[in-house]
Amino acid sequence: VQLVESGGGLVQPGGSLRLSCTASGFIFSNYELRWYRVAPGKERELVASISRAGGRTNYADSVKGRFTVSRDNVKNTMFLQMNSLKPEDTAVYLCHAPRFDSWGQGTQVTVSS
Repeated sequence: VQLVESGGGLVQPGGSLRLSCTASGFIFSNYELRWYRVAPGKERELVASISRAGGRTNYADSVKGRFTVSRDNVKNTMFLQMNSLKPEDTAVYLCHAPRFDSWGQGTQVTVSS
């Protein structure tokens, strides 16, 4: 099982980024997936989750209305669209396949002027 995140970077407050998580080594469409983040000095936070077919999503209160999780089961890729970014969104973002307890290496998101 392999998960590879991409799309992070430096963005100004109020800006947007789209993260991707490309998976391999398992039947992608069969499993729930999640996005977490780890900010300096803070515990890991569950940001969003998405069901197998994408019909059910859940979000942390801190990102509701700003972030959208989605998936493309043909391309074996999960996305996190992040809008109206705030400095407190600065973190390493990781994708997670809970069924396998498998993690990606993470992608850094920095929100700063």
